[in-house]
Amino acid sequence: MKTYRSGHAAADLPLPATRTGKALTPMAFVQAMVKALEAGGVAAAPLLQQVHIAPDAVQNPDARITAWQMERLSGLAMQALDDEALGWFSRRLPWGSYGMLARASLTAPTLGVALSRWCRHHGLLTRDITLTLAQDREQAFLRLTEQRDLGALRETCVVSTLRNALGLSCWLIDSRIPLLGAKFPYAAPPHHDAYRVLFPCPLGFSAETASLCFDARYLDLPVRRDEVALQQMLQRALALTVLPYRRDRLLVQRVRQALATDPLAMRSADALANRLHVSTRTLHRQLREEGASLQQIKDELRQRLATDLLTRTHRPVSQIAAQAGFRNEKSFIRAFRGWTGQSPGAWRRAPTTP
Repeated sequence: MKTYRSGHAAADLPLPATRTGKALTPMAFVQAMVKALEAGGVAAAPLLQQVHIAPDAVQNPDARITAWQMERLSGLAMQALDDEALGWFSRRLPWGSYGMLARASLTAPTLGVALSRWCRHHGLLTRDITLTLAQDREQAFLRLTEQRDLGALRETCVVSTLRNALGLSCWLIDSRIPLLGAKFPYAAPPHHDAYRVLFPCPLGFSAETASLCFDARYLDLPVRRDEVALQQMLQRALALTVLPYRRDRLLVQRVRQALATDPLAMRSADALANRLHVSTRTLHRQLREEGASLQQIKDELRQRLATDLLTRTHRPVSQIAAQAGFRNEKSFIRAFRGWTGQSPGAWRRAPTTP
């Protein structure tokens, strides 16, 4: 499985897989790779030995391996087979195929154009699957449709292809892209718990087609990479886990939208972080890196909502306080004085400036 990285500042990018990471990757993915190697006439044992996987362990469905082991084994298998698709398709994708796709998307002005181009060009490499990008007003959908029976390698193909696209997209715009949902066209496998690591979002199985869903606003972000960055990325393009980028260039907007949609979410940073699929610590850190704070955003939205309700309605101050997400009227009045220098009642009675 591949993801895409550049040699830019480590603070902005996922850390590389290490030999000592947690063993979270299901052995089912190794089994699929062994099948591809056997079908290609390549002995799997020497490759397994290089990444410290005992041949007997491959047959243990409960066994797990580390990200480093999967990354290293994938690279060895791809080079041995000269097939970056690891036997998924009816024709090989020679070494460098995915790098060529990345280069073809590099000159796109936005992620939307780049990802559409990537999907279209992927279809030139194989007709066994079709990738399409669609969007409605708020959400974008990357869909994978199977055009033939992928057999025993089906799960590995679907998971890897979707994760490749997500990793490349994150790299192109230098931003984390949180998923809103992921669906798969097969029943939940025995190792389905690992999918929450691979795709940290609401999951669905036995769907009509495989797909990833994310905020459509990411499609409008500009492509930030160049040829130099591409060359650096291609030196290490085979990491297993598409770890979230530390930077999320839309996080401030996503926080504003979430709080505006549900003012009660202002009361709990934990609830808000859970809704945005990040940890509370990450939420605060990323906002700080973007020059904002959760309290600042809350105050801005609360003030806007409160002044709007005071102007347009005759609701009691206690109701407005509750709607603006305050625990009680006293805390609302205290905050309002800090914003405007007046109490809500005095502000409401003041004449409106033409």
